[in-house]
Order: sequence, then structure tokens, then C-alpha cells
Amino acid sequence: MKLYPHPNRDNTALIVIDPINSCAHEKCEHPQRNIRFSKIRSMLSRLNSFIDKYREEIGGLVVVTTTVPWKKEFLPDNLNELYSDPNANYYSQDHSGFDEQFYGIYPLKDDLIITKNTYDAFADDKLLEELHKRNIQYIVVTGVFSDGCVLASIVGGFSRGYNFVILKDLIETTDSETRQEIQRGLVEFTFPKMFGLTINSNEFLENYSKRTS
Repeated sequence: MKLYPHPNRDNTALIVIDPINSCAHEKCEHPQRNIRFSKIRSMLSRLNSFIDKYREEIGGLVVVTTTVPWKKEFLPDNLNELYSDPNANYYSQDHSGFDEQFYGIYPLKDDLIITKNTYDAFADDKLLEELHKRNIQYIVVTGVFSDGCVLASIVGGFSRGYNFVILKDLIETTDSETRQEIQRGLVEFTFPKMFGLTINSNEFLENYSKRTS
């Protein structure tokens, strides 16, 4: 397995994108719109185990993202304009803060928690400042949705000069066959051809931990 020659625990960060109720919990599913999360819930269980191994075997910065309340008053103008189309509207109906809580992932006090108001995590100044301060160059990507915020964050981070390792078994989207097909295209072609090394988490741990020992 060929990995990039230069990543190490000091210049690499793991980012976990949106492991939150609105993207995983049964209460947040919309069967009438074919939005179901069973595949995401299964993946998040594996992701939680991976994060433990990552901390133990590799270490370094762990970034976990959540979102602002996904409502008009918290979102940028371009998203609100998009959501004026009823077919694109994805506003949250929750008023309790439940949607933004983490699902199956348990950040530690030293992790960096980013609360974003758009798809791309790298649009957040706090994240960019922290990565720059720590001299981070390599980003290991996991999370949801592979065809939404994961994709947007990879594109945004790559455009800002970061190198990526995409863990293909630890990104996921809804159960929709259309979205699953899009994910297959991203994993098999778009990500490895355009944005970064795309491997599974076991391959990553086996190879990367050797480089940091």
C-alpha cells in the first residue's frame, strides 16, 4: 500500500464530519422523502471504534463537526435561496437542539469541535486558524454525507492546499439507492483521481501507524 511519503502525527488531523442526530437518528429520518439513515448508523458504530484506535496508535488532532440549527436565521443567503425550492428544502423542524447533538461519537476535551453553517467545514475560520497554528497539512476524512458535506469539505480543503486521505469505509450517505450510486462513483473515481488517497480504515491503520512509530 503506497501512502503519501510525508504525513506524521504532527502534521495530520482526523476530521469527523457531522456525526449528529439530524444525519443519523431514526427520529430525523424522512421516509416520505426517501431519507433513511440505517447505513449511516452502521458506519458510525465502526467509526467510533476507529477513532479509539486512531487515538491509541497514531494520536494527533481530532476534529469533529456539528452544525448550527439548520434554520433560515442561522444559514447563509445562498442556502436560503436554494431552499426556496420545496424539492431542495432541508430546514430542520427541531427547536430543542436535539438535531445538532452527536450520535454514537464521543469527542474528548482536547478535540476541536467545529460548528458550521454551511456544507464545507473548511469555510470555518476557526478550523483554518487551528490547522495553520498546528502546521497541519494532511487531513484524514470520515463522516456524513459522503455526497454532501464530506464532498464539499474535501473540495474546499483541497482548494486551500491540504492533502487528503479519504477512508472509504467510514464515509456514508442515506439509504437511497440514487445516493448510494453517487457515493460509489465518488469512492471509485472522483476521490482517488482528483482529491486524495482513498483506502479503507484497516489499510490506513496498518500502514500509517508504522510511519508514526
